[in-house]
Amino acid sequence: MGAVEDARYDGVDRRPCGKFDRATLRVYSLLFHLIDVGAVAAVLWDRFLTPSQRKVISAGLNVSQEQARSLVSFLAAMHDIGKLIPSWQSSVPLVRIRLGEDLLADMGLVVHVPHARASMHAGLHLLGELGFAVGGNDSPAVRAAQSLGGHHGRFLQLDVDGAASVHRVQATLGGPVWQDLRRRYTRLLWHLFGVDEAPDRMSVEAAVLITGLTMVADRVASQRRYWVPNADTPSFGAAEHHSHARRQAEEEVERLGLTRFALDRVPFTTAHPGLEEPNALQASVMEELPRLVAERGSGIAVVTDAMGAGKSVTALEMARIFNEHCGTQGVMWLLPATAAADQAYEVLDRYVRAHRPEYAPVMLVHHHSDLNEAYTGRSLSPADMSVLDGPPDNPFTDGPDDLAAGDGTESGPGTAGPDRWLRGGDNALLAQYTVSTTDQAQMAVLPVRYSALRMLALSGKTVVVDEAHALDPFSQLQLLRLLHWLGALNCPVVLLSATMPASTATELVRAYLAGAGQTGLHGASFAPRYPGWLFADAATATAHRMSEPAHGRQRAAQRRTAHLRIRPVTYRRLEQAGRTVDPGERLAVIADTLQPVARHGGCAAVVCATVADAQDTYQYLRRTWTGPPHDLVLVHARLRGRRRQSTLRDLRTRLGPTGPRPARLVFVTTSLLDMSLDLDVDLMVSDLTSLARLLQRLGRLGRFTRLWAGQDRRPAWWDRDNSPTLTVLNPVNSRGVTALPPGWGTVEPAVTLHETARLLPTLEKEPLVVPDDVQALVEQVHGVTSGFAAETTRLQQMAATHQTRTSRQQQLSAIHLAPPAIRVSSLADLHRQHLTTAQAATRPGILPRRLLPCYRGPDGTLTLDAAGLLPLPDQEHLSQRHLRSILEHTLPVPAAWVTRASDRHQPPESWKKHPLLADTVLLPTDSSTRESEQRFGHHWLRMDEELGLLHRKDHQ
Repeated sequence: MGAVEDARYDGVDRRPCGKFDRATLRVYSLLFHLIDVGAVAAVLWDRFLTPSQRKVISAGLNVSQEQARSLVSFLAAMHDIGKLIPSWQSSVPLVRIRLGEDLLADMGLVVHVPHARASMHAGLHLLGELGFAVGGNDSPAVRAAQSLGGHHGRFLQLDVDGAASVHRVQATLGGPVWQDLRRRYTRLLWHLFGVDEAPDRMSVEAAVLITGLTMVADRVASQRRYWVPNADTPSFGAAEHHSHARRQAEEEVERLGLTRFALDRVPFTTAHPGLEEPNALQASVMEELPRLVAERGSGIAVVTDAMGAGKSVTALEMARIFNEHCGTQGVMWLLPATAAADQAYEVLDRYVRAHRPEYAPVMLVHHHSDLNEAYTGRSLSPADMSVLDGPPDNPFTDGPDDLAAGDGTESGPGTAGPDRWLRGGDNALLAQYTVSTTDQAQMAVLPVRYSALRMLALSGKTVVVDEAHALDPFSQLQLLRLLHWLGALNCPVVLLSATMPASTATELVRAYLAGAGQTGLHGASFAPRYPGWLFADAATATAHRMSEPAHGRQRAAQRRTAHLRIRPVTYRRLEQAGRTVDPGERLAVIADTLQPVARHGGCAAVVCATVADAQDTYQYLRRTWTGPPHDLVLVHARLRGRRRQSTLRDLRTRLGPTGPRPARLVFVTTSLLDMSLDLDVDLMVSDLTSLARLLQRLGRLGRFTRLWAGQDRRPAWWDRDNSPTLTVLNPVNSRGVTALPPGWGTVEPAVTLHETARLLPTLEKEPLVVPDDVQALVEQVHGVTSGFAAETTRLQQMAATHQTRTSRQQQLSAIHLAPPAIRVSSLADLHRQHLTTAQAATRPGILPRRLLPCYRGPDGTLTLDAAGLLPLPDQEHLSQRHLRSILEHTLPVPAAWVTRASDRHQPPESWKKHPLLADTVLLPTDSSTRESEQRFGHHWLRMDEELGLLHRKDHQ
């Protein structure tokens, strides 16, 4: 029989199972599930993929876009052809008894083969029969078969002459009857999805995007609410079901919020509420960039400007221009830290809503996004209902167990709504407008499961990398590889920084252009004038810079002065809360510098090198503080997640451009301040740090002076020339030479701190002019031409140590990186190592553990609160409400601190099955005595409700 006859009601055997629901014992036809996924993929091609992605795929297949659509739908439908094997169909008795006698008689020796691998092995020969050339790793049949096998998240190695040989397939995947049925299913799908001929090639980029699209289509069609109703309907033939599947797919893709949309053009002041007109740099972008992009196509842009000068608005305008001309739709905004991402989310959400779209989900993706009330829209209470019903973190298993589990990704028909589905795990990355921490994007080039889905999510948007200078060598190598892939996928990128050395900007741009196929760029510079912007097009690798008149206007408009005041201090830990602090000690100098605020009001920030220093500083200031207690605030990374998020949100509100500015406020913090927090203080004290970070912190000092022109919002002691002072504390020894305290060298390279300390006395003599002086200072300390290494033997030794550490970090980072697309032969090269997202390091040595401070009652019961009203959830299926209630009480700690945890620190057994809770370590406090210091080998931890987590280490 041919495909036309097989498509009829009485055609091909439809009894083999594709889905089984353990709860209701419903069985769903494999053929219908394959058709469902292919139909969803076709709708995703039309409504989710952007024109740029469709172009990459069709070019990678060397066919027209119409033909590419049919091929993609067909390959997506073929993803589960490996379920048509004896081991899978006989794993559940109710499924087995549905099989016809001919299939049961032809099972032979039942060999367990995971169905994803079976799809690849069987698919290779089925595709070959349809005209896909079978050859080496880069042949279209091999890559298409690997795409089938990769739909569960990882690309598998395909041994054409071994496990995938005809002989082995016949021996392990069923006899001639099974083979013939798989062949009939394949030809039927080929017919239903209208494929004319096999492609003569399949590029790596096309294969990755097709696999990512198949993953999304499979998730959509595998929802219980999607397929269970179909299992109850009267039987149709394949052709009739295909017609139904297309209509259902259109409705579901729309319902889940996966349909792309265009934002209406609105005036600049409407798109960016609160701004009266674009500044000179923004106006230059809006006037000059559209013509360049229209003529040259996609590329990479770099924007460097002073802190608080409007780089975020510039990036959004660039994204609008790129999307209009490059076939992309939406924004993926990447930031290095969760606090920065939280603030950027509010900016992007406000920007999208200003265009008044009918429906436009904006997603926030990082480990603590559920604690952001602006994102979730509500705060958590014990009686709160679930607000995040989405797919589980690992919705599929690799083998017959997923059949017994039902393969479901939702708990039932009642869980509806696009926000809920999009907020489930990495689905959130698929939203058209997304704010994420950079590590979520870096995992697209690491060998983690579903990396192809992450690449699909990134490539259809304009990718904005904020604070692009803030990554260490380990993470920067991953960013370089990501940029290389984005260049290969023709995806526009915008890099933002206030303090980026020219060498770093050039290196990042070259990585992108190399991915786009441009070579021989080693002599070219791709650094913009500061402040300014640069656009390098992927087609010719030509650098287009902001015009000189616009550059001059921007410099003049942003020009302001600031003073750096250097205070040599003696560093000593507080140790005992009541210890006498001598004059000249770091703590005494901080208190002395804050006297204007303590006496006459104003807002100040004290930025400490480490969390321990922040805790000491807060304790000492609290001891001498004469104002209301709430005027003194502590915020750092070792507070409970809930308190940290609420404190940062409160600071952004009260110290923001329009917030109810307090009469007096001092907040003590760490490098959290450096991450794009849009707030203004009148006075700042900072521990010694690199010059780049000092310049970042300077951006929060008098940040809104121009905005508040004519308003009396400054304290009486404020410099009326609007030239505020940043006080830098330089720790020195008895000879007056900079002496870094223990632990400071792990925050930043010691050589950078020493070089900054060497320059500071010179900077103290004359006011610092921003932006005029910024780039030269950055180059002097952080650029490749900086001359500090030749100053003294000691500095030379520190420079050599730093270079060795940098080289080691780069080597460690390179071990796990996926190769550039041009160097991929077998798609399995992308998953040579099997890392989980929890194991994938995106920063050196940072594989943190979750610590959960909790309370142990007299009867041994563990609770989240001291009153004993919120017991630790301990049940087989944890709801999203339970999950959020746990996570908001946790905080990350270095894994080394808790490696020697005892039995009393282990979480409930039910947590060990949950990917977000399995590695949680408990820190129980006795609810009666409030004793909480716990020993973990050489490390001692104690949770203080006011100071946060306290850590000390035994001297060895």
